[in-house]
Amino acid sequence: MANFAEQRRTMVDGQVRTGNVTDLHLLGALLAVPRERFVPQDKTGLAYLDRDIVVSAVGRPIRKLLKPLVLAKLIDAAELTEHDSVLDIGCATGYSSAVLGRVAASVVALEEDPELAATAKRTLSELGVGNVTVESGALKSGWAAGGPYDVILFEGATEVTPQTLHDQLKPGGRLVCVLRQGPAGQAMLFRSLEGELSGRPIFGAAAQLLPGFERAAEFVF
Repeated sequence: MANFAEQRRTMVDGQVRTGNVTDLHLLGALLAVPRERFVPQDKTGLAYLDRDIVVSAVGRPIRKLLKPLVLAKLIDAAELTEHDSVLDIGCATGYSSAVLGRVAASVVALEEDPELAATAKRTLSELGVGNVTVESGALKSGWAAGGPYDVILFEGATEVTPQTLHDQLKPGGRLVCVLRQGPAGQAMLFRSLEGELSGRPIFGAAAQLLPGFERAAEFVF
């Protein structure tokens, strides 16, 4: 029988700590949340590998959990506190939301795939995660009803600067995402400052594109 607790420790020590993530609350969250519960049963053996994991059903748009290190570095860059409210866009099966819930005060987990949203709600409930609320809706619209938020996190990539979600951030709020440019991309940290969303790159990263965040096709004569 697989020793998932040992694999979890190996993931944190061998992937996350070596990626210069040192926040003790975040490391503790990664050690506590059973990632294997958030992947399909036939992929539990992949749960702690340094890779994205497909969690969407066959025939549905492809959705993946971010690599553990990419997720950890995004959360670390957001500088979460125990008082923060978070919007987790594209929560998929809810793993990122469970981790965020152990670091922040409250999390709204937004998912537009009904099967993934149902899985997230069920798994979070089974694990007794009480400060995460799963909502169903278009990812590109965010979830204004629960805002404004201290932090918005994308569980995936966007090809466009997420200006449309600026109104859902508190002044001084942070937004972290992977901004994709071609096959590669940059993890970005945006801040809401004086009514503007100002961003800077924080590390190179790749991630599955989230639905609704595609760059508009350019008309060519």
